[in-house]
Amino acid sequence: MMGYCGRLLTTLALLLPLSACILTPGKFTSTLDIGRDRSFTFTYVGEVIAPPPSSLPGKIGDDDARPSPNRTAGAKGPAKSESASDRARMVALADTLAKEHGYRSVKYLGNYHFAVDYAVSGRLTHGFVFPFNIDGEVVIPFLAIELRGADRVRVKAPGFANDDSRGGGEMGAALGGLGGAGDAKASELDGSFTLTTNAEIISQNLESGPTTLPNGRRQIIWRATPETKDAPTVALKFDALP
Repeated sequence: MMGYCGRLLTTLALLLPLSACILTPGKFTSTLDIGRDRSFTFTYVGEVIAPPPSSLPGKIGDDDARPSPNRTAGAKGPAKSESASDRARMVALADTLAKEHGYRSVKYLGNYHFAVDYAVSGRLTHGFVFPFNIDGEVVIPFLAIELRGADRVRVKAPGFANDDSRGGGEMGAALGGLGGAGDAKASELDGSFTLTTNAEIISQNLESGPTTLPNGRRQIIWRATPETKDAPTVALKFDALP
């Protein structure tokens, strides 16, 4: 049965407009520290990839923004050069993201690639997703944190795995047919996601398990590559809400 994260992704996919921007990770380093007092810090530094706006199903725009008849959305092989209108949309998206809290820098590199430096800290009295931006129509999070009951939290990072590229899984169900986003992720996913915590680890899905740092915190490091099928997942127990 599809879990909470899968239901969230599928719901977002059903609600988003066809012109929405579905971002995927490229080369990156990401960290998440969660304290048993509910404090957390999340960082993402690296590449973010967007599908060409002109390749999204049903997208109608200027002539130079239409996909080449020799290349369909999600097709293998070299992508066509970005159009002037596509580039303008990507630059505008970078400007929109840069205005959101947590983005220390966002730079458009060209060819639908962005350089992102994001960091945010807070307290887990509510859920958290990254990235999500209403103005930029950015949907489908790389990472989602869900509170469960008064003293538990579940973390899942569907963006840091490639189960969708195999035609299944939660991310694949949500992204089905939306501009070949899964293909871009399948070929360019390359990074690491590190969780550190002093909370109790109830469950996690890394075969080698957590290690203990000199300061007593527990650490789990997942690698994300085109061959990664299982999204990083962990459940923690921390101080109950009053």
